[in-house]
Amino acid sequence: MATSHPDIEKETATNAVIPQTSASASFGFALQAHDAEHSLPLKRAIRIFPAAILWSICLSSALIMEGFDTILLGSLYASPPFKQKYGQRQPNGSYELTAAWQAGLSNGASVGSILGLWVAGYIADRVGYRKTLIGALGCVVAFVLVAFFASRIEVLLVGEILLGFPWGVFQTMTTAYAAEVCPVNLRAYLTTWVNACWVIGQLLASGVLRAMEGRNDQWSYRIPFGLQWMWPIPIAICIYFAPESPWWLVKHNKLEQAKHVLRRLRKQEESTIEEYEHGIEGTLQIMIKTNAKEKEVQQGTSYLDCFRGTDRRRTEIACMSWLIQILCGGTLMGYSTYFYQQAGLATSEAFTMSLIQYALGLLGVLISWTLMLYHGRRTLYLTGQISLFLFLLLIGILGSIPRASPSTKWAIAALLQIYTFVYDATVGPICYSLVSEIPSTRLRNKTIVLARNSYNVGGIVTNVLSPRMLNPTAWAWGAKAAFFWAGMAALGIGWSWERLPEPEGRSFVELDELFERGVAARRFKGTRVRVFGGEEDERGRGVAEVSGKAES
Repeated sequence: MATSHPDIEKETATNAVIPQTSASASFGFALQAHDAEHSLPLKRAIRIFPAAILWSICLSSALIMEGFDTILLGSLYASPPFKQKYGQRQPNGSYELTAAWQAGLSNGASVGSILGLWVAGYIADRVGYRKTLIGALGCVVAFVLVAFFASRIEVLLVGEILLGFPWGVFQTMTTAYAAEVCPVNLRAYLTTWVNACWVIGQLLASGVLRAMEGRNDQWSYRIPFGLQWMWPIPIAICIYFAPESPWWLVKHNKLEQAKHVLRRLRKQEESTIEEYEHGIEGTLQIMIKTNAKEKEVQQGTSYLDCFRGTDRRRTEIACMSWLIQILCGGTLMGYSTYFYQQAGLATSEAFTMSLIQYALGLLGVLISWTLMLYHGRRTLYLTGQISLFLFLLLIGILGSIPRASPSTKWAIAALLQIYTFVYDATVGPICYSLVSEIPSTRLRNKTIVLARNSYNVGGIVTNVLSPRMLNPTAWAWGAKAAFFWAGMAALGIGWSWERLPEPEGRSFVELDELFERGVAARRFKGTRVRVFGGEEDERGRGVAEVSGKAES
C-alpha cells in the first residue's frame, strides 16, 4: 500500500484535464476498464485492492462510536443507578425514567444527527470527505464531556443532541466513501461493513454494561460514557493519511489528483507498467464520462435536485430502504435490554441476553457476505422482511398469553435473539449497500443525507412510541408491542415488492442508464443496457434496447 503523504493531494496540484490521451483512446480505455471490472473475480479483486479495503474499513470504524452510544443509552434505562440518578421515585420505592424523558433522550441524538447530516452534505461537497470526518471526530472529543459530567437529565439531553451532530456526519461520509473507492464486486461487502461497525459498537456497549452491572454507583454509567474518548484520535490519524474519494476529485475537476488516488488504491498485477497505466486511465475515464453524463441530465447538485427527473425515484428508493429498518421493528433491538426486563427477566439476565443478541447480530453480518455471493440485494431484503414479520407475530402472540410462565418469557427472549440474527444477515447490512449504490454519483452525498434523515425522523416517531409501549408507567404493552411492528413490516414488504430494484453487479453508469430509461424495479436484474453509447459485446453487454415497463 502506498504511503505518500496527503499533502500530495493538496489543491496546489494541477487541476487541468489530462492532455496526453486522445478522445478515441480514452473511450477505448473506458470500455476496457468497464468490462474488466465486471469480469474481475472476487478473490483477485481482494488481491488488487487491499488498500481500498483497508481505507474503507478505517473510515467506517467511526460508526462504532454511534452504535456504542445508541445502544448504551437505551440499555441504561434498565440500569438501577442510572434510573436512580435521572429517574423519578415510584410508589413501590423503585426508580424509573418517565416515558417522556426516555423518548426525549433517545430523540436527542436523532435531532443532532439530522442537523449533522444536513451540514455534512454541504461541507463534504466543498472540502472533501477526509477533512469533514476529521472535524466531526474533533467534535466528539468535546461533546462527550457534556454527557460524562451531566449532573441533571436536562444536561444529559444537551449532550446527546451535541453528540448526534458528528454522528450524522459519520452516517453519510462512511457509506459514500465505501461505495466510491472500490470496484463493483467489492462494493456490497465494504458498504455492508458499515453496518458491521454499528453492530460492533452495540456489542461493545453491551459488554461494558454487563461488566458494570454489579456496580451500584455513578461510575456504572459514567465509565461507559467516558469510553467514547477511546476512538476519535486514532481514527482521525488514520483518516489523515487516507486518500480522498476519487469520485469527489473528478467532480471537482482535480483529475491528476484523482489519478494519483487510483494508483494508491490499486496494486499493479499487470505484466507491464503500460498495461497498469491503461487500467488506471480507463477507470478515470469511466468516472469522467459518468460525471459528464449525469451533468447532462441534472440541473445541479442541490438537495432540490434530488427530487427532479430520474433522481426523484432514486431518492425515494434510498429513503424507503433505510426507513424499512424501522418499519420492520428494528427499534425493539435498540430497547432490547429494557424490553427483556419488561418481559419479565431479571436485570442481570436482561444485560446478558443483550450481549448475546449483538454477538449474534455480528455473526449475521458476516453470514450476509456469504449470502450475497448467491442472492441479489432485492431477494435478501425481501426475504429478510418477510422473516422478521413472522417473528414479530410470534413474539406478539407469546406476549398475549395471560400470566405467562418463565418458559414463555425465555421463548420471547429467544425469538428476539433470532430476530436480531436474521435482521443483521439481511435488512440491516443490505440497506447500506442499497443506499450507497442507488443514488447518482453527483448527488450521492445529498441523497444519503435525505435517506438517513428519513430514518432519523422515523426514529424520532418510534422513540416517542416505543417507551410508551414498553414503560410500565405508560401503555405497558410489553411483548404485545410486536403486533404493532408486524403491521408496519407488512407495509414495508408491499413497497419493496413493487419499488425496490436489483443493483447487484451494476456499475454506476449502468444504473444511470436503467433509471434514465425508467426500467421497472422487478425488471432491473434481467435488463441489458448500453455502456457509454457503445455497441453490444460478445456477452450481450451494452445492448441499446432496454425492455420493460417504465416507472416514474
